[in-house]
Formats: sequence, structure tokens, C-alpha cells
Amino acid sequence: MPSYLQTLPLHTITEVYGEAGLRDRFSREILRFREPDWRRLSTALALAGDLHRQDRRVREPVVNHLLRVTLRVMCHYEVDDADLLVAALMHDSVEDHPTDLAGDGHADPAEAALGVLSAEFGPRVAELVRAVTNPVYDRGRDVHAQYRAHVVESLERHPAARIIKVSDFTDNGVGLIHTTGPKLRKLARKYRPLVPELKDLVNRPDTPLKERIKQHITGQLDRADERFTAILQGHTLAGQAT
Repeated sequence: MPSYLQTLPLHTITEVYGEAGLRDRFSREILRFREPDWRRLSTALALAGDLHRQDRRVREPVVNHLLRVTLRVMCHYEVDDADLLVAALMHDSVEDHPTDLAGDGHADPAEAALGVLSAEFGPRVAELVRAVTNPVYDRGRDVHAQYRAHVVESLERHPAARIIKVSDFTDNGVGLIHTTGPKLRKLARKYRPLVPELKDLVNRPDTPLKERIKQHITGQLDRADERFTAILQGHTLAGQAT
């Protein structure tokens, strides 16, 4: 891979070099970590890659999303907290693959999977992953409203987890450009009401980010809100025209 890879935006790396480019960028960035953190990060990526090896999001493997979320935290949010970065790599593992992590036969597969993460990477990593893992929602009620309430309640109690969630949210928001049809409007309706909540959480004094990084993230969230609004207004205008 070219040496200038570390200067490119993450989605440009994805478009031009794909998963291999993101993995190469990750391998370069973690060189600044000493043992045992370098090895923990390498192990976490290997485990995440194995768990999600058959998972895809629209037109790309899920591991691309995990790498971008983690690289954004590491490079753009300037976070060197290895526990938080490991949790970023593993943030979808318990929600998507609890039995692959912990095996069958558990009354609570998610709790068992969190136990595996705790044993492998430490209890703080497991708690960070827990904080950004969605529970099973009541399908008889508004699932999106339940999702937003859970996110806010969980992040109220876990300031460091806000960093993972906002990177995840940013990556999902950018990913809407590859979504079409009714799903696009559905996701915009899901995400848009969460924007002001995330802005408030990110800008709280206990969120462990530098002030200029908080301002950068606030700008990104404002742009995401504009995108969601345009999507929903476009749908309204299209309905009025028919």
C-alpha cells in the first residue's frame, strides 16, 4: 500500500483500496502503541474479523465499518486509550454474534459473550461494549424510540462510550449515501432525533475529548442533521407532487 495512505479520508481509502487499505492504515497507526496494547489491538481486529467474516453492509464487509469507527476515534478524535479502541473494534460483536463468542447453551448469550470479552480484554472493555450494545426491543412499541431512549440512558452513565457511539453514528450517517428507497427515509427518521442528544452528550465536561475535537464532532453532527433533514424534506415534497 502507498505510504500516503495515512493522509487520506477513511471513506476514500474504502472506495479506492477497500478492506485491505483500511487494514493497512490500522496496522500503521497502531505502531505507536507499546506492548501489550499493540497486541491487544491486533488480537481484537483478528477476532472481530473472524466474527463478522460473512457479514456485509449494503456493498461492503462489516469489518470495514468496524475499522473506520476505530480509526476515526484513533486518528481524528486523537484517542490513545487502548481499552476504548479495542471496544470500538468489538462494538457490534455482542449484539450480532453472542453465541459465536460464548458458545451455545447460555440462558443469556449476550451476558455470556460480555464475559468472554472481559476475560480476553479486561472488564472495562466489556463494559464499554455493553454500553453501546442494543438490547432486545419490544416489537409492539416504537423500536426507533426505544433505541434512542436506550442510547441516551446508556451514554449518560458511560462518558467514554460516547466516543464510540458518535464515531459509529458518524459512519452510519455517511453510509446513507449508499442507501436508496424507503430504507433511506426510515434510517433518516431513526437517526435525526438523536443528533441533538449526541451533541449535548459529546459537549459535556466529563466526555474525555479535547475541546477542539468536541467542536469538530459538533460540526459533523450538524452536517448529518442537514443531510437527514434534506432526505425527509425530499420525501415530503415528492409526496406533495404526486
